[in-house]
Amino acid sequence: MGLKKGMSIVAACLLAITAHAATPVKLGLNYPHTGEYSEEGLMQKRGALMAIDEINAAGGVRGRPLELIERDSASQAERSRRNVDELAAEGAAMLFGGSSSGVAIAASKQARKHDLLYFGTLTYSNDTTGKDGHLGMFRECYNAWMAARVLGDYLKREYQDKKYFYVTADYTWGHTTEASMREFTDTKDSDRHGSVLVPFPGGRYHEIEEAMQAAADSDADVLVMVLFGEQMVRGMTIAQQKKLPERMQIVVPNLTLSMVEQTGPFIMAGVIGAAPWTWNVPYEYGFERGQQFVEEFSERYSTRPSTSAASAYSIVYQWKDAVERAGGFDSGNVRRALEGHNYTLLKDEQQWRAFDHQNVQSVYAVRIKARDQVMKDEYRQNFFEIISRMSGEDAAITRSQWLAERRRAGMPVQLE
Repeated sequence: MGLKKGMSIVAACLLAITAHAATPVKLGLNYPHTGEYSEEGLMQKRGALMAIDEINAAGGVRGRPLELIERDSASQAERSRRNVDELAAEGAAMLFGGSSSGVAIAASKQARKHDLLYFGTLTYSNDTTGKDGHLGMFRECYNAWMAARVLGDYLKREYQDKKYFYVTADYTWGHTTEASMREFTDTKDSDRHGSVLVPFPGGRYHEIEEAMQAAADSDADVLVMVLFGEQMVRGMTIAQQKKLPERMQIVVPNLTLSMVEQTGPFIMAGVIGAAPWTWNVPYEYGFERGQQFVEEFSERYSTRPSTSAASAYSIVYQWKDAVERAGGFDSGNVRRALEGHNYTLLKDEQQWRAFDHQNVQSVYAVRIKARDQVMKDEYRQNFFEIISRMSGEDAAITRSQWLAERRRAGMPVQLE
């Protein structure tokens, strides 16, 4: 071993020892450990822990180790607000998490009262960085508008003038996703393109079954299932029982690895959806840092990482980098270090947009592969065929559109 290499190893060891001896910096994860989105929550925790372990091994943040503290939101807004109060009382320096947009919005507003930044992992409602956006909320994932843009671009080519039917979760993500999908597929005529709502949270099996029967009774060519987590799993299972995939193209606007795996590749084959990231994206587009993340995550957890794992992992790194640019942990300084910042981590370049705190990034339309293709992967998770890609600049809502939305809602034209 050369002298220079040996000294580098010693220096790295000293950094790690120093970090572990210092007072930990606590990061508060407010995520669904139980409830309808629990699988997505598990992936968030895994991604966060992996990032924290890597950062601590490299010396921590400003010489201090990171420590994860957590609470179970169970996808309930009121419980999430209490979690934020508890995490703040424990000394969390920042907060992140969420799979339900209603929960993420509620938690972020509560975090603002404690002068803490809140980073949304899976919160796809347009409202999160739209009418409900504020200075303390940053969304790492894409939103319903961006998903609908890439999907609409594909569906309008392939299913022009076809009849649609919507089965939609009855809360902010469901409402804004359906509205965005109607906008970009030219299906705003609700008389021709019908819909039915499913209660969330807590939609019962018979309520989902009734919604799927309404879809079966329609003569739609395309069924858009604006359902997520366990509701989507139940919905797809019922759709298969009713042989709906044989009659219509099924679209699930927001797809994740966990949802596909729970449902099974036989049932999900051919379903079209969107994602801001899937584990095969780094390989198809040559993103080496993303490939490294996939391989290390897969080895550590014996599963491929999902979108939510990648989001939580990225958030921890982005917060850490912003703290270093800001020269400290003050929320206002960290916020300013994030606003307008461009970076590259697990895929191509992304930006924390300054005026709405939306992460602008490439988005993908995907189709679930046939079972024989899925099984070729070491972990039997080769689910996603990328059928279309759109840049973040083309997919994201513009500033003028954002301003119009804020004015319609009676909100300030800049974040407060």
